[in-house]
Amino acid sequence: MGIYWLLFIGTALAGWLVQWNFNSKFKKYSKMPLDYGMTGKEIAERMLYENGIANVKVKIANGILSDHYNPADRSINLSTEVYSGNSIAAAAVAAHETGHAIQHAKAYGPLKMRSALVPVVTFSSQWVTWILLGGMLLMGKGTGIGSSLLLIGICLYAVLTIFSFITLPVEINASQRALAWLSHSRLTSLQNNAAAKSALKAAAYTYVVAALTSLATLLYYIMIFLGGRRN
Repeated sequence: MGIYWLLFIGTALAGWLVQWNFNSKFKKYSKMPLDYGMTGKEIAERMLYENGIANVKVKIANGILSDHYNPADRSINLSTEVYSGNSIAAAAVAAHETGHAIQHAKAYGPLKMRSALVPVVTFSSQWVTWILLGGMLLMGKGTGIGSSLLLIGICLYAVLTIFSFITLPVEINASQRALAWLSHSRLTSLQNNAAAKSALKAAAYTYVVAALTSLATLLYYIMIFLGGRRN
């Protein structure tokens, strides 16, 4: 099991570093004004308009860095500092979330897969911890219940891991759409576009580390299950 503990420590450290890098870059680029002074709300609305999307609303979301696109009610939800901000960071985040709205409008494959998994992921996330815990506590009791519970828990956790990996192309593609539009619309200069790319790349790394951490955790539970079967 030693190698898996090293893997956990490694992914935890990587996660902390990536999150720190993202937060520091967002803070840095939040102080860099956009050349044309448009707010995040205006960026999102213009990007929607130029892509022929009229049925998506841009709203304010509570919390810091709580920006997201909600396909259920077709709304782009931007945190206050992004919604009202006119910085490079605000433009990058607003355009990224609008990229998700464009994916939805164009029936982007990975987004459809991700949306289809949401009900299963919601169920799995509610029960997986308790089922895994119950399985590990009952392992080796001679009844076989522990192994069965652990196997069910592993299957549920595998769904969460698959979801995290499907999320990667969805997020990367949204950032690519955002950067291409910002450059094409000439709302960012060459220097500002590089800053926006840096901010979105830092955000993408958080999803990569989250997916790898989920995979490492899944492998850990599989090893526990296989070890219990041998004993």
